[in-house]
Amino acid sequence: MRIEMIFRPSRRFGEKKNFARAAGFRYKSQVKPFRARPFAPPGFSLIELLITLALVAILSTMMYGFASAKHQRSQMRLCADNLQKIFIAMQIYANDFKGALPQNTNAATSEEVLDELVPKYTSDTSIFICPGGRDAPIPAGEPLNKHKISYAYYMGRRLTASPDGPQNVLLSDRQIDTEPKRAGETVFSPDGKPPGNNHHKYGGNFLFSDGSVQTGGPQLKFSILSAPGVVLLNPKP
Repeated sequence: MRIEMIFRPSRRFGEKKNFARAAGFRYKSQVKPFRARPFAPPGFSLIELLITLALVAILSTMMYGFASAKHQRSQMRLCADNLQKIFIAMQIYANDFKGALPQNTNAATSEEVLDELVPKYTSDTSIFICPGGRDAPIPAGEPLNKHKISYAYYMGRRLTASPDGPQNVLLSDRQIDTEPKRAGETVFSPDGKPPGNNHHKYGGNFLFSDGSVQTGGPQLKFSILSAPGVVLLNPKP
């Protein structure tokens, strides 16, 4: 016995379709397939990019720029090297003059006195420019008194014959003035403005008569009082 199954569309569906045709409607037998839009990752607008670059530049300047503490700490180490190289030239000079150091009673700035070291005792004029400041470089072998250096000089000191003797300051970074100073008083710029701002607002270095270098902040940790025949000369402003 053979049974045939014939699918017949629903009478109700046919009635609705005939009614729609009579009313003037048309059925579309084709259905458009769904197409997903390609994924586009979010990006930066031009304004957002410019703001980001500006923030990066500001942060880099704060961390590594001239006025940053990190930058000036590294420059203080280079500055200390400069002072010790000047000390070697002063030692050779002192050997020629029985312990005396450069002196010029008519000098008003440190350039006029330390000029006696160049070029006989050193031709390296770069050591007279603090790497932490912005003083212009001096051509090798050029007279110092025709240029501006970075260091203050205590004229009238002598090198001590014994390392166990009293050690006095011979040179320092440019100071705020040439007055004697006691411990706790300001010696270098406290706000990064001149004078005394070789290392912005972070202090400076002192070279002693035994060749050692001590780093300090804007306020002195020890006293530098006046002594007979000793005059502090700052470099040209």
